[in-house]
Formats: sequence, C-alpha cells, structure tokens
Amino acid sequence: MSAYFVTSTGTDIGKTFVTAGLIRYLREAGQAVHAIKPVMSGYNSSVVESSDPAVLLNALGLPIDASTIERVAPWRFRAPLSPDLAAAREGRTIDFEELLAFSRKEIEGVNGILFIEGVGGIMVPLDAEHTVLDWMAALDVPLLLVVGGYLGTISHTLTALDVLAQRHLKVAAIIVSESERNPVELDDTVASIARFAHCVGVVGMPRLPGGLNSHPAFAKIAAHL
Repeated sequence: MSAYFVTSTGTDIGKTFVTAGLIRYLREAGQAVHAIKPVMSGYNSSVVESSDPAVLLNALGLPIDASTIERVAPWRFRAPLSPDLAAAREGRTIDFEELLAFSRKEIEGVNGILFIEGVGGIMVPLDAEHTVLDWMAALDVPLLLVVGGYLGTISHTLTALDVLAQRHLKVAAIIVSESERNPVELDDTVASIARFAHCVGVVGMPRLPGGLNSHPAFAKIAAHL
C-alpha cells in the first residue's frame, strides 16, 4: 500500500488531469489504484459528469452517481472560492480533524496506490486555522507537485518547494503541466526547475488534444512512485 498527495502551486493547473492519467496508466499496467478528492469548491450538482470527482471516477472505471461522488468527495461546495469561504457561503465549516480521519482511513484501507487530490494550491485555507499545507503535513505522505508552464512558474515552484521543505515533506515528483495561456517552452521550464529541485524528478506534461488521455509522460511520473 502507498499513498500520494497531489498538490499544486495554484488552481486550474492540472491536478485532476494528471491524477486521472496516472490512474489509467496504472490500471492498464495491472496495478490496483484508488483516488479521492475530499474537498472541492466550485462544485455544480447540475453538471456532475464534468466535475473533478466524476473525472476521477471515470478513470477508476466506477459509476458516477450520488453515492460514488459522496464516497470520493464528501466536502463539496458550490462557490468557486477557497474552501473556507465557499463553506461559509453555505453556513458550513470543514472540520479539520474529520478531514484527517477520513483521509487516514482511506490510506489505511486502500489496496494498492491511493491518490489524494488536494484543493487549489498548497496554502489554500480550509478553515480559520488550517491550510492544505497543514493537511499534507499531518498525513505525511509523499507529494506529487503539479505546476504550470506559464511565465513566472519557476519562481512559484521554487517558493513552493522551499515551503514544503520547511515542513519536512517529501516531493516524489514535480509535474510541469503546459499552460494554455502565456505558455513558456516546456523543455526549458522543466530544465530550469530541475536545476534547483535538489534531485527531485521533474516531468513535462504537454497539452494533449481533446479526448486523448495517454502520453509517455505518465510512465515517467509513475516511475517516481
């Protein structure tokens, strides 16, 4: 059994795409795999099929219905805001200890590899006192850090690595997800980050045509698991 927390330097960078692609790659290789995205904001129940939990369920080969969505994403909020603010809009809060208990139960019970996909970036607030960083530190499992391929991502990535190192968190791999807007040459970005990544593997993930969800980069990422 092994677990990995998929985190990022920001939102809408590619955590779910990378996680789903890894799930498909590992399943095709005959490995047991599961994934959860416990906290999600910007969830619209009227378009469930295109939601992040549904993308993960589809990759897992599981049905997309109310029970399976609840199973992988129990804390869902409609407003596309940080989880603390999105929860407040609904008169709710995230109980941090319950979130940890849920995550740990999934880690202990999984057969094979478990991916825990975070919400937003590493310092996104979950409640009045805790951020995603606190969640990751409490679980203390290796991280997959998904970063963008935009101008400025090198500084953002190195800042994130420094923060994670201060909390003694291990980064298994860095995935540079090519950005749609303001993209920088992917190979140059990968090489620049790798020079400062202190032996952490850095993998470039190009943008793929619609409907294509396989690429050799997934094998490179899996090699770091």
